Amino acid sequence: MKKFLLLMLTFAVVHSATAQQPANPPPPTTQSVSSSAFGDPRSTTLLDQGLAPMRASSVTQPASVFDKGMVVAYYGSPSSTRMGILGEETIPEAAANLEKLCQEYKAAGAPGVVQPAFHLIYATIYPEGKVGYLPSHVVRTYIDYALEHGILVVLDHQLGVMPIREAMDSMLPWLKYPNVHLAIDPEWRTDNPGKVIGQITAQEINEAEQMMQNYLIKNNLPGKRMLIVHQFNYKMILHPSEVRANFSHVDLVHHADGWGLKAVKLDTYAFLAAMKNMPITGFKLFYRKPWKVRGWDTPLLTPAQVLALSPRPSYVSYQ
Repeated sequence: MKKFLLLMLTFAVVHSATAQQPANPPPPTTQSVSSSAFGDPRSTTLLDQGLAPMRASSVTQPASVFDKGMVVAYYGSPSSTRMGILGEETIPEAAANLEKLCQEYKAAGAPGVVQPAFHLIYATIYPEGKVGYLPSHVVRTYIDYALEHGILVVLDHQLGVMPIREAMDSMLPWLKYPNVHLAIDPEWRTDNPGKVIGQITAQEINEAEQMMQNYLIKNNLPGKRMLIVHQFNYKMILHPSEVRANFSHVDLVHHADGWGLKAVKLDTYAFLAAMKNMPITGFKLFYRKPWKVRGWDTPLLTPAQVLALSPRPSYVSYQ
């Protein structure tokens, strides 16, 4: 068995996050999205728990962001300088540096469009598996800026001990913004974060995809949306061969996470890429920071080296 990466998080007390329950998000309440539209759709548009699954064959195949190229993202939490780039830089600074990075990928031979994205830690795990949410006004600030500047936004849920349906319900209303996509992180599906690597089942991933699809169809929302699932250890997804990636409105991205030596990262990516039932792959890179004792890539792969991976990742993120 190949050696797998073990990722250690430096915990930060995120004072601006709301513990346990998310604040009611204010996505637009109409299908015509305006950057100035406010409202709380949760009372009227959250997925009915008893709604029968909608048949994918009855709807038109929507456009995917991957039809035109790839996505390059900056990852982090605006509430902490220790959890990624998005907590270290202002939104305009992050956008400018991200654009430069996208240009580096284009210069290195990336085919088609290189689409920038903000990958926000929307729900952060606390000790004992509880989670705290980014305030809605913070999420909204990123989304509004991103809408105006052609940037995608990914909302990432660290799950904790929360049932998958509850975690998804906390994020689904944000899909009313056409540039919003979702992610779940099995590593933090635990009541002992930082010491025990969490896990989810293939059934839970399929359920999350089905919930996204039902919500998008029910609300007549445009575009195929990403659901990104992180993995760096074989234990993080139980029964991986049973994961489905054939939902017409959802692009399931199997994202190779974890920091470390180049050889180990490449072994991990190859192991995950061999799961052919999840064909859209992602790759995460970790910058070295002066305050870190460990937790970075040695060395950091260049855009050309990332593009040379087989298969070529469709989604690349930087922390």
